[in-house]
Amino acid sequence: MRTALWRDPILLGMIGIVLLATAGFYLCAGTPDWQVQIFWVAQVPMDAALAYHAYRMFQATSAPRRRFWAVVATAGVLFTIADTIQTTVSQLEPDSHTLDGGPIQSALFAIGLGSVVVAMILQPQNTRTHRERLALWLDSTTVLVAGAVLTWCFVIDLDAPVDAAMITVIVAASVVMVSAFAAVKLILSGGRPMSKLAAWPMAFAGVSQGVGILIRPDTLTPDSNPAYLVLALLPSLLIAAGPRIQVVQTRLNPEVNTPRRRKPYSLLPYGMVVLTFGVLIAVLPRGTSHQLWGAVAGVAMITVLVAARQLAALYDNGMLIERLDTTLDELRSHESRLREAASVDGLTLLSNRTHFGEQVVATLRGTTDPGTVALLLIDLDDFKTINDTLGHPAGDALLVSVAERLQQAVREQDLVARLGGDEFAVLLRDADTDTASQTAQRILTLLGRPVRVHDNDLIVRASIGLATADCQDDLDSLLRDADIAMYAAKDRGKSNWVAYTREMGVRIRDGAELASQLRTAIDEDQLYLVYQPVIRLGTGEISGCEALVRWRHPVRGQVQPSDFIPVAESSGLIVPLGRWVLRESVRQAARWREQGIRMNVNVAGRQLREPGFVDEVAAVLSTSGYPPELLTVEVTETAVLSDDEAIAALHALRAIGVKLALDDFGTAASSLGLLLTCPMTTLKLDRSFVEGITTVTRQAAVATAVAQMANALDLNAVAEGIETPDQARLLSGLGYEFGQGFLFSRPLSPADFEKLLLTGVPGELIFS
Repeated sequence: MRTALWRDPILLGMIGIVLLATAGFYLCAGTPDWQVQIFWVAQVPMDAALAYHAYRMFQATSAPRRRFWAVVATAGVLFTIADTIQTTVSQLEPDSHTLDGGPIQSALFAIGLGSVVVAMILQPQNTRTHRERLALWLDSTTVLVAGAVLTWCFVIDLDAPVDAAMITVIVAASVVMVSAFAAVKLILSGGRPMSKLAAWPMAFAGVSQGVGILIRPDTLTPDSNPAYLVLALLPSLLIAAGPRIQVVQTRLNPEVNTPRRRKPYSLLPYGMVVLTFGVLIAVLPRGTSHQLWGAVAGVAMITVLVAARQLAALYDNGMLIERLDTTLDELRSHESRLREAASVDGLTLLSNRTHFGEQVVATLRGTTDPGTVALLLIDLDDFKTINDTLGHPAGDALLVSVAERLQQAVREQDLVARLGGDEFAVLLRDADTDTASQTAQRILTLLGRPVRVHDNDLIVRASIGLATADCQDDLDSLLRDADIAMYAAKDRGKSNWVAYTREMGVRIRDGAELASQLRTAIDEDQLYLVYQPVIRLGTGEISGCEALVRWRHPVRGQVQPSDFIPVAESSGLIVPLGRWVLRESVRQAARWREQGIRMNVNVAGRQLREPGFVDEVAAVLSTSGYPPELLTVEVTETAVLSDDEAIAALHALRAIGVKLALDDFGTAASSLGLLLTCPMTTLKLDRSFVEGITTVTRQAAVATAVAQMANALDLNAVAEGIETPDQARLLSGLGYEFGQGFLFSRPLSPADFEKLLLTGVPGELIFS
């Protein structure tokens, strides 16, 4: 950077002007009027450079530094006007051989210089503690005191008459001292609008101005040394150089003015001590005794030694502080990395659940209209299948691609997060209903495009729940509403989005309340079983029955299975409920063992996946003494579809002798495939194919195909939902050996079922 400054054409140009003026001073030696004219002409470009470059810095910086540079630029303009006026005067009055300006020039110069000095003094300090502020002012004041000592000893002559010339010199010296004090304070403060390299020339300008006041003559004569003129011109060059240096430094390094911590010590006060001792020695009168010289020398020597000792200690302390600062910086950096790691998902680099929650809370607190805050909850459909088939690395790569597309789909002010697994969320700020809906649809569209993962083109589908905040919402309620909407989207089909409505919340709350009451019902014996007979169509013989659970609520009365079974499945209560049904139905079947009654028990997929389920069935059979070959476990096609754990449980059940029935056969997409993977013994034709079998050709064709398939695979065929004699007669003719439905009997209590066993099925319901 220093090399760039030495090569700067403008700085070189200003130095060139001073050198040309210096040459003119010496060439015109003995001609004071020409020397004065050259002096004032050379001042004007320096002033103009000061104004221009201060204005450049005013444009390039921000408050509060702009105010400082505005003051300096204004002062530069005042200096330019003042020196232009004085240049004109020197041309019109060549006999005036003074370097002091006229009244107008002096007034403008005083206003400009005073404003700059005030701006320097009032510039904010980069100090953190009272100790640092005290040290800054003490260091700066040493310059002021040293300047006062110089003025008192070399400028003020108490024996001379107090005239206008004396007052002018004292005032000028005072202005120089204050200017130097302000410049030094600006340099030492650290949080400055100027770098040290740019500010020091302005401080030296005050020093050179003070020296010039001390040695230059009041009026130039033909015998005056031209060096006086050079020394008088030098402050203008130094003042103008400061802003130009700042412009160059800012262009090369915009961070040059970043506040830096002050050193724990400064060499400046020690320099002022040396200067003051020099003044003391200089003013000692001639003929001073050797004792006084020895005392002065001793004081100076002791002071230097103590200062050196103190500097050494301060240097050690400074090194220790620098090491501590380095350690603290490393700790802060480490803390920053930890904070970032704590708020960012490591795989996708999105916000994680914790940071997302904090941002939602902050957004809700900071908005006056909660209706402009929306949340999207996104769950990828069938992501587990990708992990299982292609491996977790492929799954991770897919999640990263999904994260990128989510960020493409949202606006700059929105926040995307990965909550965990394959679940993502988006916080929409300042979004109305239409914006939120369009964002959800845009996400589905972007996710629907093929993703290339490990040489595989994958189609990503997602279910999205949209929830808009209201005045009562907090983080938990907003996430809950979005979650409810997301599962509603899954229920409507994959690759869909649904906006939350209050009706959804009511249904969920009702379901939660019903689940709580169902848990109580299981514990307090509010449940009971009824049994629907399974009839051999050709003989009317009751071959078995299907156990069906019922709930008699103490307040609601009879609760329909269609109301509480889905709640049991979604809440996980299907496991204890199924356990109770299994135990009670087998216990009851053991009482009918002599009649050879087969017991059919419905089992959910969740039960099949429960660890120890097969052992539980075996234990119930062993305790009751009921033969396993008389127990038939009924499962739906959807319960075991693509579920290895469930299929393994079915094989284990079959291994202990339990029969297996595929219930609601024909309603799922992979029914035929299940016949190859599941060890079934019975197919139960779904009632949807029975109800129109006598009138709808397609239903009759399906029923025929199922019967023929069961016969070919050596499986029992059972038709459900028989309600008319015509249906029973046709099904019997198609090859269905067994049937059940309201035609034969509604579900019965144990007592009524035993009566039916005694009376049998009426003869008109036998279809041979």
